[in-house]
Formats: sequence, structure tokens, C-alpha cells
Amino acid sequence: MKYLRDFGLKNQRVLLRVDFNVPIENSQIANDFRIRAILPTIEYLKKQQAKIIVATHFGRPNGKVVENLRVDLIGQRLAKLTKQPVIKLDETIGVKVEKAVSLMKSSDIVMLENVQFHPGERKNDPAYAKSLAKLADFFVLDAFGQAHRDYASITGIHKYLPGCAGLLLEKEIAMMDKVLNEPRRPLVVIIGGAKMATKTSMIKKFLASADDIILGGALANTVLWAKGIAIGKSVVEKEMSNKLEAINLTNNKLHIPVDAVASIDRSGQAPNRVAPVGKTNKDEMILDIGPDTIRLYADVIKQAKMVLWNGPMGLFEVDAFASGTNEVAEAVVKSEAFTVIGGGDTISCLAGLDLLDKIDHVSTGGGAMLQYLGDGNLEGLEALASSNYK
Repeated sequence: MKYLRDFGLKNQRVLLRVDFNVPIENSQIANDFRIRAILPTIEYLKKQQAKIIVATHFGRPNGKVVENLRVDLIGQRLAKLTKQPVIKLDETIGVKVEKAVSLMKSSDIVMLENVQFHPGERKNDPAYAKSLAKLADFFVLDAFGQAHRDYASITGIHKYLPGCAGLLLEKEIAMMDKVLNEPRRPLVVIIGGAKMATKTSMIKKFLASADDIILGGALANTVLWAKGIAIGKSVVEKEMSNKLEAINLTNNKLHIPVDAVASIDRSGQAPNRVAPVGKTNKDEMILDIGPDTIRLYADVIKQAKMVLWNGPMGLFEVDAFASGTNEVAEAVVKSEAFTVIGGGDTISCLAGLDLLDKIDHVSTGGGAMLQYLGDGNLEGLEALASSNYK
């Protein structure tokens, strides 16, 4: 696969696919981490005097125009960060877009509207991919967070344009390969949250290669349930029982909670209590790891030389159930380990604690990170590598 540094793109129109799916709160961007992560690629293209056409998705409009999912705020933030105007367009393809692109000068930046407003994006419609490709001379994929999607602007454009991976995508893959192929020992992998379907491959792989695996969140609930341990009304993914059968849940590397914070109410308004695992009442839910588990996990993390973390330990958005995730975060940053984290919830937690700058590598992808680490492939990378465009 080719990389951006391999090309000279002077005066070329470059379609830059990014992942600017950022959190918006009260009509403001709450965290611009994903936008800032792409700045080295944009600066490189500006120095090359390329004409930069930025394409991103935002939210889940499902192929329809949704007014509050327009990318105007993102364009404004990009303009502020790049210290130059960003011409935001109201469509992604068509005559008006083509005219705006034709008027671009070297180092100009144009931002297309949300690519998922078009129904052809998620369907990987060749006609839509071809129309996007028509805007540019070259394609740069730098959306690591979307590189596992078989979408028109991810895996379709390479059929019509020469292309390569951007600087962010190159950095992300290099970092994931470092964890997989050159881990520092002991390697501790922390996996929490829900969506076990996306994490079983990663657990299975790291049971063979990591020194310790720490589980938390709904993921841990599902493992406890599979082991026949009472979890009350806790969130559990029972449909994952078949996949769990392929994982050795008795492996000594696998660390699961020994106690938990339980309550009948997720809002944090009702009383909660610390209960030994297996002693959860029928009407209670496990919503965080308990103090004994926190101490055990902190001891494991303390001796690590490399830590990989994706997913919270509990319902951290509610203060009453945030201690487990917060304490694990503190243990990670206090360790002497090389640290790699990914996933929106994990990043939100560390950002809220003002600890992001203490992490060695913060990945811009959650699902993409899990898929690459678990299965070793991403559809977007495979498309670039297999391109036979001449």
C-alpha cells in the first residue's frame, strides 16, 4: 500500500476522506480531537500546494438530509485550526460542487456536505463513488475510524482514482502493528464497554499474546453470565454465547470482577451497594466494578510495560458508577507503561479527567481499532492495497 509521503501533488485536486464525527453538545463541538489529528495531513498537502477537498460523515443520517447533522460547525472549527478559510459546500456531488472545485487555487480547502446524506454512501453505490472521484485527481484515505466500513467514500473511490493512505492512517496502523508485533512486556489489555460481537476476536487473539486481559462493563457481565454467575438484571449479550464458547474463560490471564457496584436504578438516584460477584440480587444491575476489583486491576496495570485499553469499566457517564473507570484511568497514566487507548467512551473519560495528554497514543478509531487488532484487516486498507487503477 502506498503512503502520502510517496507522492508529489502540486496543484492536484485531492479528495481527502477524514473522520470528523465529533461530539456536539449545546450546538458546540465538545471535543475536536479527531479534527486536530488530521492537521498534519492537511499541512503536508498545503505545502505540496494541493487543492484539498475534505469529505466526512457526521452522525447517522441514513441516506437523508438531516439539518442538525450538517457539517457547518466542523468546517468552522477546521478553519480556526488551519488558520485559513474553509469553503463549506451544501452538497457532496453535482454541478454546484464541481464549479466550486474548479475555482479552487493551490492550498485552498473545500469541505463537502455530510457524505452520508447521500443514500449511495452506505450502499457503496459505484455511481456515487464515481461522482465523488470526478471531483479530484487523487484520493487520500485518512479516516481510520471509518476504515472498516465498506462505503462508497471508503472502498469505492479507489476504482476511479489513484490513492494512498494519509499520515494519520499510516500512524494508526504503525501503532497497532507495534502492539501486535513488538509489544513491551508485560502487555496488559483492558477491554470494557458493550458490543461484545466486536471484541471477541480481540479477546481470543490477546489470550494467546498478551500477559494479562482485564474485563469490565457489560462485556464482563456477559462473561460472568456465561460462567453461571448470578448478575441480576445486568446488561448482558446472551446472543454471544456461541462466540464465548471459543474463548477459554478459565485462562489465568483473564481477569474478571470479584465485586461490583449494584443498584436497581441506572440513573444513580436510587441507593447502590458493593456486592461480591455472584451476590447480586434479582432486581439489581451491575453498573461498575467494586473497590476490590479496582485494587486488583490497578496492581496488574502497575507492573505493565505496555497497556492497550478500549471500553469503560461501567456506566461511567453517571457519577455514582464512574469510580471504576476513573480509577483504572488513573492507574494507566501513573504506570510506566507505553499506553494506547481507543474508543469514544474511553477517550471521553480521559478527556473529562484531563488525562488525554498523558497517553502515548490516542486512536481516532474504536471499532476500526478492535477489528484491526482482532482480525488484522480493514476494508478500506484492503481496497487501497488491491487497487488496480492505472
